[in-house]
Amino acid sequence: MDNEQPADASPAESESAKEPEAADLTVEEQLAKAKEDAEKYQQNWTRAAADLQNYRRRTDQERDEARRFASVALIINLLPVLDDFERAFVSLDARLAGLTWCDGMRLIHRKLEMLLDNAGVTPIQADGKKFDPKYHEAVQHVEGEEDGKVVAEVQRGYMLHDRVLRPAMVVVGSGKKDEAKKEEASDDNDESALTDEQAQA
Repeated sequence: MDNEQPADASPAESESAKEPEAADLTVEEQLAKAKEDAEKYQQNWTRAAADLQNYRRRTDQERDEARRFASVALIINLLPVLDDFERAFVSLDARLAGLTWCDGMRLIHRKLEMLLDNAGVTPIQADGKKFDPKYHEAVQHVEGEEDGKVVAEVQRGYMLHDRVLRPAMVVVGSGKKDEAKKEEASDDNDESALTDEQAQA
């Protein structure tokens, strides 16, 4: 009987042996661990709250953009009608300007302009301005004008709020003719000075 092996440990004792020895931690260590866990939870919560706030802000911006620019397609299709009105008034015979139907057409034109203005549509200023590729589209360059300056507007451009709906089609000066004139004037002055020197000699 003395040679009998001791019985195996009970399952409960085995499991308790595998558990972390939390009881061995001091109160200060347990408190420090609890604070560390709390900081991690706080950081995770703060990050999740920031992500949610950014998501809401982005959603609000997208909703606002969709509301502001919902009528873009309709407005773009109305711009050629506005162009036709303006071309018609430019070419209108002066003898017809006072007729009733002509006044009615002008009233329709003004109403259309007011409708677009209330929708946030504004014309792009071009004539006499410095050429800007963000707002202008050059269709021709002419000599004899200031380089890079818009000298004529072929078709008016429009913006919707802060976006370009249609760039203004413009004629831009190249300045080459002015430079040629300056060179010719300089050559003439040089020839005059040379002639005076020869006459004095």
